[in-house]
Amino acid sequence: MTRVAAIDCGTNSIRLLVADADPATGELTDLDRRMTIVRLGQGVDRTGRLAPEALERTFAACREYAEVVKEYGVERLRFVATSASRDAENRDDFVRGVLDILGVEPEVISGDQEAEFSFTGATRELAGRDHLDKPYLVVDIGGGSTEFVVGDDHVRAARSVDVGCVRMTERHLVRDGKVTDPPESEQVAAMRADIVAALDLAERTVPLREARTMVGLAGSVTTVSAIAQELPEYDSAAIHHSRISRDRVREITDWLLHSTHAERAAVPSMHPGRVDVIAAGALVLLTIMERTGAEEVVVSEHDILDGIAWSVA
Repeated sequence: MTRVAAIDCGTNSIRLLVADADPATGELTDLDRRMTIVRLGQGVDRTGRLAPEALERTFAACREYAEVVKEYGVERLRFVATSASRDAENRDDFVRGVLDILGVEPEVISGDQEAEFSFTGATRELAGRDHLDKPYLVVDIGGGSTEFVVGDDHVRAARSVDVGCVRMTERHLVRDGKVTDPPESEQVAAMRADIVAALDLAERTVPLREARTMVGLAGSVTTVSAIAQELPEYDSAAIHHSRISRDRVREITDWLLHSTHAERAAVPSMHPGRVDVIAAGALVLLTIMERTGAEEVVVSEHDILDGIAWSVA
């Protein structure tokens, strides 16, 4: 057994997994899994730079995670940074800060690498499950980008496109510095057009419609699952491997796009950091399901974090 830690720093959140990995059995035993909304990508789409306050929020979470890593006596740690830090002009400030706090340099990985990790984390435990036919389409809807991966036991094709819940919200749903509450029809139409264009781009290299099982990852998808199940609080065990029909996703997306901030915030399973961006994330999910013809999405709580952990184990 090897005690490992994986940190995934995305556009909207930073997450930590501490686990014992047993390569002989293929089992990853969670010891600690946590998430903090830091909005590292705040304004990056507009300015091209990481905001000082976004960096400080991220560094504060890193200090907390450094204590957890020390407490568990982690042998190996890997820190992966994704879309926001990949795009930013001042990403060196981010790299230096993480190195000072955690003693490892963040790897600012490509979208294709991100997709590989997501696929491994999401599908490693699906083999043999009833009615989950291969090939899989793994869809990881992040804050700044969405990764598409098609594969059986191994990745066949992957593509990352710049469509995520934070990026779409900031680009289409913000007016006068505030999220429109609720968005107007022309804002939603423009956002959907952006998502469709991104799907056109992804489909040039990834055969999206060949997949037999769609697996959805990350906070937008898991939150839609929690809403679909009307959970009294966020329950990872209930969400992991739940299935949501396309009709139910459409119903939830329609409600989110017509709801107010207060109505969304009142959903008991809703993380406060997702209230303003969940409508965009749900629309990304729905548009993908419509394009691919997927009748349902299988929701996974195991994703890029688990893939990173396996890579370091």
